[in-house]
Amino acid sequence: MMIVESASITDRGKKRKANEDALILEDALGLYVVADGMGGHLAGDIASQMVVETIGAYIKKSIGNDDCDQTADFDETLSREANRLLSSIRISNQVVHEASLANRSRRGMGSTVSAVYFTESTLIAANVGDSPIYLVRDGNIKQLSVPHTFLAEQYALNPENAERLGMEFRHVLTRAVGTEKSVKADIYEIQCFSDDIVVISSDGLNDKVPPEEILELARNNRPDVACQKLVELANDRGGDDNITVIVLNVKFVKNSQDIINRFLALVRGILAKF
Repeated sequence: MMIVESASITDRGKKRKANEDALILEDALGLYVVADGMGGHLAGDIASQMVVETIGAYIKKSIGNDDCDQTADFDETLSREANRLLSSIRISNQVVHEASLANRSRRGMGSTVSAVYFTESTLIAANVGDSPIYLVRDGNIKQLSVPHTFLAEQYALNPENAERLGMEFRHVLTRAVGTEKSVKADIYEIQCFSDDIVVISSDGLNDKVPPEEILELARNNRPDVACQKLVELANDRGGDDNITVIVLNVKFVKNSQDIINRFLALVRGILAKF
């Protein structure tokens, strides 16, 4: 049986007047989502909140409801759960896009989204935009998400030309939720193992904290402590953007006593902070 120990923090940072990030932790669903409202656009905070709420509601509704999974866009090469996650992102895109058209003050709003959804033995990572998803395994860190930015795509097509581009292109998004009538998410499903750690964040974290430091802090701290230290580090280095982070520790247990022991260890860890 898989157990996921989760923690999260969202912080305004030191420079922004508002927090345009949003997140959800749904341990009962095995669903974890970070959305970053598009900076410089109207109602970015509304867009990101719409995204996480729509995805959460759709996943909750679809469990045990075969009609939700049998959509016209169903991809036979993917698992039912992966299709479910993709459908939730497509619907969130529709919700945000229609809301932006219906209200002039919200025209052009959009959001990134990075979501992790666990099955009994796998994790599914899906994203639109540049909010990263990292997997820490066997002492290494790997990015599971695909950055949808002008600079990243130029590096993939023509690395030499990309080197000549300024860093201002680093956050020019080529895809976002809600800015167009439809959107395509990248998706990745892999086998999950005990002691895997997953970190989902907005770019306010990875702009200031490189993967090697994320690896170190996530491996050597409980999820709640890792979240706190990561946010503090990003703020200490300027806090130029909103900072959101989710840390997930995966364990597989064999029986009910293992579950009780894990729960007691978690309680002891929480009490030790006081």
